[in-house]
Amino acid sequence: MIKLYLLAGGIFCLLSVALGAFAAHGLKHYLSEYSIGVFKTAAEYQMTHGLALIAVAMLLRWGVSVSTAGWFFIVGIVLFSGSLYLLSITGLKWLGPITPIGGLCFLAGWSVLIYKIAKHSF
Repeated sequence: MIKLYLLAGGIFCLLSVALGAFAAHGLKHYLSEYSIGVFKTAAEYQMTHGLALIAVAMLLRWGVSVSTAGWFFIVGIVLFSGSLYLLSITGLKWLGPITPIGGLCFLAGWSVLIYKIAKHSF
């Protein structure tokens, strides 16, 4: 699991940088300022939670059982950031209700992380 979280975190961070640059340079002539902002928000949350996945891997290495938090972060990135990317590019409003589910996954992941760290004896 450690390798999975390290790889997923690294890939999500890499894609966040690439997609953020794509939004800033490649999409600015095609999307409204609002849609660019939505796209950038998706990239920001993706980066933050990609880094959180790397932290999960480090905590697992130290014996803190936070694997559930990692899965919540992965699902959160896919649902939250993925829905915002698609919403900003396509304008499909039905994607909107998916975003908060991803946000709840992020909150669940952070809650699990906090609980497991508090419970663990270092």
